[in-house]
Amino acid sequence: MTILLVDDNKVNLFVIEKILNNVGYNDCVSLTSAHELFDYLQFDAPASSTKHVDLILLDIMMPEIDGIEACKMLKANERYKDIPIIFVTALDDKNKLAQALDLGGIDYITKPIDKVELLARIRVALRLKAELDWHTQHEKKIQYELDLATNVQRSLLSPPLKESKLQVEVSYLPSFNLAGDMYYWYKINDHRYAVILLDMMGHGISASLLCMFISSVLREAIKQIVDPAEVVKELNRYMAQLHNEKESIPYYFTAIYLVIDTEAKSIEYVNAGHPHGYVNIDDNRIIPLDQGSCAIGFFDDIKVEKQILHYEKEAQIVLFTDGLLEAINPDEFEAEDRVKKLTQQKWSGSQMLLDELLPKEKQTNQPDDMCLVLLNIQS
Repeated sequence: MTILLVDDNKVNLFVIEKILNNVGYNDCVSLTSAHELFDYLQFDAPASSTKHVDLILLDIMMPEIDGIEACKMLKANERYKDIPIIFVTALDDKNKLAQALDLGGIDYITKPIDKVELLARIRVALRLKAELDWHTQHEKKIQYELDLATNVQRSLLSPPLKESKLQVEVSYLPSFNLAGDMYYWYKINDHRYAVILLDMMGHGISASLLCMFISSVLREAIKQIVDPAEVVKELNRYMAQLHNEKESIPYYFTAIYLVIDTEAKSIEYVNAGHPHGYVNIDDNRIIPLDQGSCAIGFFDDIKVEKQILHYEKEAQIVLFTDGLLEAINPDEFEAEDRVKKLTQQKWSGSQMLLDELLPKEKQTNQPDDMCLVLLNIQS
């Protein structure tokens, strides 16, 4: 346990250090100026040189750099801002003391030093420091686990697909490191592809955990079942298993699931309570992808009907989550109308389409996850 004593009066340093040594605080370092303090802390050295300090007893009245200015500099330093500072002063100036405490000092004692008062205030400061250290370590552990979970979740997302007859691109803007939006595509065989975009209830940690759970189910369901209606029923069966009688709100998510057959030139899909996607067929028909079922997870059994669309030469499909609609316009109908109009144009990339829908400044710090998927199909 390291306590720094900073005072330009060596007699004061001797007295305080003697008091502390007598009660077992043996790791005390006496410094006679703010410059010595900064040298000891290696203030300008890399973060790896940070010294562990539990408490600083800091005199206010010192030459060149006084205690108040030294405190201000410490609190501005990311490595040392959390060290508790107790001011030691002979001042009766209440304004100076108020300024010192406002800058980050946690307490003060007055000269001449009272042993009982000094030790009591040090014990309080060290308890606070121990609690702060525990919380800091706990937060670091949580952040590490969140970063790990984020990496795991991002690894489950599909990379862009660029094949001769199908290109899939995505613009993915989570509101938090862990998100509730998920997209995935899978090549079933040389001419059939499965594509899904889903939006889990809520966002953040709980939504991302559910996303990762349903992602593992989804991968197997797509490989084993394929058919859109049956895949949605299978996902609903697994979501129903999560229901808890003690909770009034069930877990659920919305989704659009498609199977594209470039040989049959068909698009089979189910929209499970998701915002309408749009398909531009042969550059002359815009069809909303709005049929299928209710959201997945609301009920133990749901009625699901797939739809089948056909194209002759090409098709462009635009899928999105409700977070994007809300960012485009608070009025959902106006936002959807804007997406529909832009679907009439041919787009070579999802980012170009996103930039047209949403200014750059609105593409960050949104309250909900946003995802835009663009599929281009050629015969």
